[in-house]
Amino acid sequence: MQKVSFFKSIHVKLVLIYVLLIVIALQIIGIYFSKELEDSLKGNFQDSILQRMELVQYSIREEMLKESNETNSTSTTTPESGIDAILREFSTDDINEIRVIDRRNRILATSDRDNQSMVGQRSNDDIVRTAMSVEALQDNIALDKQTMPMQRVWVLAAPITDTVGPNSEVLGAIYIESNIEKVYEQMSEINRIFAAGIAVSLAITIILGILVARTITRPISDMRKQAQAMSKGNFSRKVRVYGTDEIGQLAIAFNHLTNRLQESQSTTEAERRKLASVLSNMTDGVIATDRKGKIILINEPALSLLHDTRESTLNRPIASVLGLDQEYSFEDLIHMKESVSLDFSTSDAPYILRANFSVIQKETGFVNGLITVLHDITEQEKIDMERREFVANVSHELRTPLTTMRSYLEALADGAWRDENIAPTFLNVTQTETERMIRLVNDLLQLSKMDSQEYELNFEFVEFNKFFTHIIDRFEMSKSKNVEFLRLLPETSYFVDVDADKLTQVMDNIISNSLKYSPDGGNIRFGVTVHENMLRVMISDDGMGIPKENVGRIFDRFYRVDRARARSMGGSGLGLAIAREMIEAHGGRIWAESEEGVGTTVFFTLPFELDGAGDWE
Repeated sequence: MQKVSFFKSIHVKLVLIYVLLIVIALQIIGIYFSKELEDSLKGNFQDSILQRMELVQYSIREEMLKESNETNSTSTTTPESGIDAILREFSTDDINEIRVIDRRNRILATSDRDNQSMVGQRSNDDIVRTAMSVEALQDNIALDKQTMPMQRVWVLAAPITDTVGPNSEVLGAIYIESNIEKVYEQMSEINRIFAAGIAVSLAITIILGILVARTITRPISDMRKQAQAMSKGNFSRKVRVYGTDEIGQLAIAFNHLTNRLQESQSTTEAERRKLASVLSNMTDGVIATDRKGKIILINEPALSLLHDTRESTLNRPIASVLGLDQEYSFEDLIHMKESVSLDFSTSDAPYILRANFSVIQKETGFVNGLITVLHDITEQEKIDMERREFVANVSHELRTPLTTMRSYLEALADGAWRDENIAPTFLNVTQTETERMIRLVNDLLQLSKMDSQEYELNFEFVEFNKFFTHIIDRFEMSKSKNVEFLRLLPETSYFVDVDADKLTQVMDNIISNSLKYSPDGGNIRFGVTVHENMLRVMISDDGMGIPKENVGRIFDRFYRVDRARARSMGGSGLGLAIAREMIEAHGGRIWAESEEGVGTTVFFTLPFELDGAGDWE
């Protein structure tokens, strides 16, 4: 599992959210506090200035009215000196300057000791003229350019009237510059104190946020580590429960889930082992696919049947692996009710499989995949084919003589029996065909007994050279063709433990075939040699030979290279098949070698002994 980066962790996110909320709350409180504090300080400062201004205004008005009433007085005190006294009395640290201007805009007095030179000069302040013209208080906040750095001052101008009321007459104006910068300095100091408090609060908030976040993230981190361990198959680790809150309840539920998963995994693993054991010990091949038709499971018997490897079959479409992609799609295989034959036969050997398909479905009917079971039916198909061929051959072999017999018997029934020249011939043919059918039935009965192992061999020790010579002599005396017998027999005596009657039948069949197919003037060679502790017997002729591709089948039942000629010579096609069964029953092997147009050689082997005297006695 990928490690979570620091800035993406929920721990940092919780702390950041917590801190941001506190910062936003403090900012809102600070803005509101600063605004209200500023308004309060400014209001108190302005109220204080206005109150003193009213007193100054009253005192100066009284002084100016006194001047007007005592114009002819002999008093030594001038009006300016009285106003100066009033201004000095009301001059404080928060008032930079107080000026008194008469109605003609002439400056009568100023409280600034450094600006006494302006007394008697005209006032150029617009605020003063405006106040006298509108007979109302005027004020604004301006920058004092004489200070460095420039400070803010609150400038007020109020008219001085002789009486209070609508018919009053303007006597002059009073101009005041108050040092409101001190208010802003107080605000700045308070804001610095407040900012320091916010910084301390944020530091405490961050520490508390980290501690609070850990109470949330620690159980989550433990659950994350447990999930990682579970993904690796470790279910023994448990999540620590830190409390009974929602996260604690989640940890308890997570531990319960871990236990259930552990039990489920154990059950699944046990079932998997059972399934693996069943699949590995099955003789049939089993293939499972996903819902898209790709192979997800295949057992060893299936790989063996398909002659393929697990790496090359997994994740491949099943139709492609089975060689059905040209005929069927995966959807066709899902709906396949009957088994499908897979023919992998080559020119050398047949190889046929049968595939049965079963759909894996959920209860809702959703298709999850397909199960395919493979069976090797090569031998079964071969047996069925041989059975069909055997029935066909038997039917054909019996039908031919029966048809011939019926024709001749019908002719005899129609009156041919009265003809002394024709009747004996017809009866002779009927007798010949009857004997042929009897031989065929006897051969079939003999093969049937040999197939069912319902026969017994009467073994006895025989000196093979004498036994073989006796059989050759019998055929040599009764042969009807001009064929020379060549004997290549050893002088050493070899004793074989055989059923003499059965072995005689084998040799009669082989030698009879050699005589049938040998031309006049030809040779039949007889030989005996020893190979690999076995006695090898050879019977060779100069007949027409057998094509190379047919040599291996001459020992099959009813097989004839030239059917028409073999049937005309009276053969049933079972002689060599019986010979093979007999030789194999004696522990030997029989085969043929032939060249077309040159001749055929039949070999068979028998176990032997060099000394069989005790048995002869």
